[in-house]
Amino acid sequence: MERIIQTSSKEKCLILDPFCGCGTTIAAAEHLHRRWIGIDITHLAVTLMKRRLEDHFPDDLSPYEVIGDPKDLGGAQALANQDKFQFEWWALDLVGARPAQDKKKGADTGIDGFIYFFDDDTGKAKQVVVQVKGGAVHSSQIRDLKGVLGREKAAIGVLVTLQPATKPMREEAAAAGFYDSPLFGHLGPFPKLQILTIEELLHGKRIEMPPRGADVTFKKAEKKEKKKGAQGELF
Repeated sequence: MERIIQTSSKEKCLILDPFCGCGTTIAAAEHLHRRWIGIDITHLAVTLMKRRLEDHFPDDLSPYEVIGDPKDLGGAQALANQDKFQFEWWALDLVGARPAQDKKKGADTGIDGFIYFFDDDTGKAKQVVVQVKGGAVHSSQIRDLKGVLGREKAAIGVLVTLQPATKPMREEAAAAGFYDSPLFGHLGPFPKLQILTIEELLHGKRIEMPPRGADVTFKKAEKKEKKKGAQGELF
């Protein structure tokens, strides 16, 4: 299924990029005040385009919408049934995580995504490791995530699940304790192992972690200013 990202700018001229990849064309169109539509087949590409646009134009980005991504639990289930990797990339975007690897390459390390942040004066980024599950879930997955957390020396581990978490899973996660942030401890405590369902994320719940203002998960695109004034017609 194709994913479409399109602006609601009121300019008459329309730029269409049916294979927009990382979004170079639509970023240029936005810079020139054009209406634009970008189409790509992967949720990962759409995530990168969204971040590029928001980094380039933090103060004056035209309103836009993404067509083709899940908007409710039923849509999320349909995507998981259709393509587990596309579901995983979409779910990682819900929590602002960067995919851990190309799913066509490499062995499974028990990590689907990373979030990086700074919360001390060492200059060394801390990490949140994220796992995504679209099928049945059980307590052993929380124990496995705890092992990954120790192996990676990560600050926080998060399990994102399409199915509801069981009571034993919640108890297993709670037993892991808390992460104490050197600079943001007053905003905590931050549970060391967290379970977030897709339904909770769709209703606005987020990872409990130090403020994302210190987030360095994605390399930020250069900030740009739009060309002054609207553009004329294309011929």
